[in-house]
Amino acid sequence: MAPSVRDLQLTSLAGGDESDDLEDVRLLDSYDRIDDGIRRIQVRVSGMTCAACSNSVESALKAVDGVLSASVALLQNKADVVFNPALLKDEDIKNAIEDAGFEAEILPESSTLGKMPHGNLVGQFRIGGMTCAACVDSVEGILRNLPGVKRAVVALATSLGEVEYDPSVISKDDIVNAIEDSGFEASFEQSSEQDKIILEVVGVYSLIDAQVLEGILSSMKGVRQFHFDQISGELDVLFDPEVLSSRSLVDGIHGGSNGKFKLHVRSPYTRMASKVEETSTMFRLFISSLFLSIPLFFMRVVCPHIPLMYSLLIWRCGPFLMGDWLKWALVSLIQFVVGKRFYVAAGRALRNGSTNMDVLVAVGTTASYVYSVCALLYGAITGFWSPTYFETSAMLITFVLLGKYLECLAKGKTSDAIKKLVELTPATALLVVKDKGGRSIEEREIDSLLIQPGDTLKVVPGTKIPADGIVTWGSSYVNESMVTGESVPILKEVNASVIGGTINFHGVLHIQATKVGSDTVLSQIISLVETAQMSKAPIQKFADYVASIFVPTVVSLALLTLLGWYIAGSIGAYPEEWLPENGNHFVFALMFSISVVVIACPCALGLATPTAVMVATGVGANNGVLIKGGDALERAQMVKYVIFDKTGTLTQGKATVTTAKVFTEMDRGEFLKLVASAEASSEHPLGKAILAYARHFHFFDDSSATTDAQNDVKSGWLFDVSDFSSLPGRGVQCFIDGKRILVGNRKLMVESGIDISTEVENCVVELEESAKTGILVAYDDILIGVLGVADPLKREASVVIEGLQKMGVIPVIVTGDNWRTARAVAKEVGIQDVRAEVMPAGKADVVRSFQKDGSIVAMVGDGINDSPALAAADVGMAIGAGTDIAIEAADYVLMRNNLEDVITAIDLSRKTFSRIRLNYVFAMAYNIVAIPVAAGVLYPSLGIKLPPWVAGACMALSSVSVVCSSLLLRRYRRPRLTTILEIVVE
Repeated sequence: MAPSVRDLQLTSLAGGDESDDLEDVRLLDSYDRIDDGIRRIQVRVSGMTCAACSNSVESALKAVDGVLSASVALLQNKADVVFNPALLKDEDIKNAIEDAGFEAEILPESSTLGKMPHGNLVGQFRIGGMTCAACVDSVEGILRNLPGVKRAVVALATSLGEVEYDPSVISKDDIVNAIEDSGFEASFEQSSEQDKIILEVVGVYSLIDAQVLEGILSSMKGVRQFHFDQISGELDVLFDPEVLSSRSLVDGIHGGSNGKFKLHVRSPYTRMASKVEETSTMFRLFISSLFLSIPLFFMRVVCPHIPLMYSLLIWRCGPFLMGDWLKWALVSLIQFVVGKRFYVAAGRALRNGSTNMDVLVAVGTTASYVYSVCALLYGAITGFWSPTYFETSAMLITFVLLGKYLECLAKGKTSDAIKKLVELTPATALLVVKDKGGRSIEEREIDSLLIQPGDTLKVVPGTKIPADGIVTWGSSYVNESMVTGESVPILKEVNASVIGGTINFHGVLHIQATKVGSDTVLSQIISLVETAQMSKAPIQKFADYVASIFVPTVVSLALLTLLGWYIAGSIGAYPEEWLPENGNHFVFALMFSISVVVIACPCALGLATPTAVMVATGVGANNGVLIKGGDALERAQMVKYVIFDKTGTLTQGKATVTTAKVFTEMDRGEFLKLVASAEASSEHPLGKAILAYARHFHFFDDSSATTDAQNDVKSGWLFDVSDFSSLPGRGVQCFIDGKRILVGNRKLMVESGIDISTEVENCVVELEESAKTGILVAYDDILIGVLGVADPLKREASVVIEGLQKMGVIPVIVTGDNWRTARAVAKEVGIQDVRAEVMPAGKADVVRSFQKDGSIVAMVGDGINDSPALAAADVGMAIGAGTDIAIEAADYVLMRNNLEDVITAIDLSRKTFSRIRLNYVFAMAYNIVAIPVAAGVLYPSLGIKLPPWVAGACMALSSVSVVCSSLLLRRYRRPRLTTILEIVVE
């Protein structure tokens, strides 16, 4: 699926009233145009079965003139391509991939859920039984060959297929049947039409009930078409959304049946269900192979010690013994029925010009099987009976299937974070129905998927908040840990923002829904995590290169092993006693060769990075740290400098006026009224702080006082201003009664020709040395007063800075504030390096200055003016309550608005890449050691020989071990500052 660009709401969690900072921000915009003249698209690539395939695709793309960068994700079967549209078209990229031997499909840049042009529809199907990329390719090939299907994309990670088709040519049932006919399980999940709804109807038990339902639907205005399946109880309705809403449709059916029919909306999140069916299918294959192999084991090991059974086995039946017939039959079932999937996948890989693990398994098992059959036929013809190795072929397939089952089981756990997030979505909600006067007259339970923006919802204690919204009545503490990672419950009062999926603790709340469905915070987090998990860390390129030459190298080594042992035996280089009973030099050499083919495992290399990245992104989401990809993880673990913006990052971003000094005979109230009038039109945090202070001075705690700047002017307590202008980095200017008023810093006063007396200068210096910002005010070209504004540091700032220093990271402050204030703040938190009086555009230059020596630099910020620096940094970290532009530019989103998460982000990155390196060490060491041992290097000196079935067991467990190693990251716990700072708690 191409990621859709949606809105994400993130909220400050430091205190109850800070929830007003909930902003509408856009996290994902990585698939639109990323710069003037540059485009980024995603391409669905079919036929990739291992890292060698993905490396081939990536190389082919990078060789195309006009492609700036290309990254291919094996697990998701997708390519991410950045190119110059002036030199290339989308079709050229598709052709490049197809020329490399793979199938390609350009994914749409917008959400795939929407009405398709020319009457085409997009359906989403749940597909069971897929365990590898070969299965994905098989399903896609079948779907694309169906008449009426325009496009088919299948995702292994989500077990979801998206099919664009012409409903006048083929139906969704035809598509489901085609998938099932190919040996997979399938079910229709949801329609891509926004004017179509799928309902589960309970209460239709007879033909009369069905007719009643049909009559209700036929009489409803706005219903275009419907279909009811009485067996499954599923109702598909096509309706006109301009005439009829989904909730009105449900209410109409319920009311028309006098409450007899109960309806439930099919959840779009069913596609996120666990891969139980796929794992069960692989388990059944393994069990089938195991039960067919057990008789072979008994015939070889147990039956020779039971005379009656042994006599039956050696009874001649035709040209062969009864035991040989039984072995041949049992192994044929295992080889060609249970093991059919290996031949299908290997054949497809070879047709695409690539080699993968399935090729090795198919070659190894086929060699053992074919030799055994030939030995039987040769014995029947010549009377010279050589030993057969049917058991070897059977045990190989059994152990490989065991490894695939364990691997499927383990890989399924890597997406647990997404599943947990999906489970947070409540099934129902209490809708508060109001009369025209706004009074509550009814409460009724509705499906949460039927919530509409503007609905008033009642949330009782202990239940989940059904949608993002604003509290309109009541107060309570809400547990947001499942979304933000913040363990402390947050007080929510009137006008506070709430996040769907979080849990209400104590009081009753009424909330007004603002974001529903795919627009909620929860949906955006899921979307971000899904997108991050398809990314490829740069370190994976090494594995891709090794994998691209791995299988051909292994096959070559196997042939050399066969020739080496055979030639050595022919010239008498080893004693005849080494040969198996009734065996020859070829059989002896063949067993070593098969072991080499089977024991080699490129899967372990291919899984080392993506599985660890998938687990890490999920763990990060659970801890309130959203990571945008594996490349961000890799850079973050090497960070040397962390540059902090001051205002809103190190500080709370809640500026308050602490000092107001007048240097003329003007009354303090009149002075504050002038300043507030000038700042009423400003959006700057300092301006809002000045306005709030002046309002409080005039009205104190009078609850009747207005709190809106525009209403402040209308109410008459502020002056009318004209010619207002904001001067970035200096202040504001306007005119009141024809006289100019300036509110800002020294630079503004000097540029405007305003004289700053010694008394005023001393006052400002004193404020700055106490970490406050001095705001000068001039009226009618005379400096009339100074305001001191303080922005308190976040309580965790100093210990986080000390913790980073303990981790070997150097913290830096960059701010547009003056040097004295910046130094005072730096001294308070313990930072040595300060860059002050830096204009917004200059912050990126500061970042680049630290990058000159090759150091990895992280930037932590929250505002629009931080976005250039966040983009310039190697690792951008946006504080969660920051602006949408800042979050777009960042690689990490710290949702809790807590600086401790900077340490968590860096520590998680380090732990993840330590695990990746360990995975690579194990994968490389395994193959480097296992292949020579399987080839018989130790046999002459130590007598160590790995039979092919033992080699198969080793291979099966190698990739499983790498996946399980990555899964250990799920035990990650964010570092405790007391541990980092080596604080001993008595």
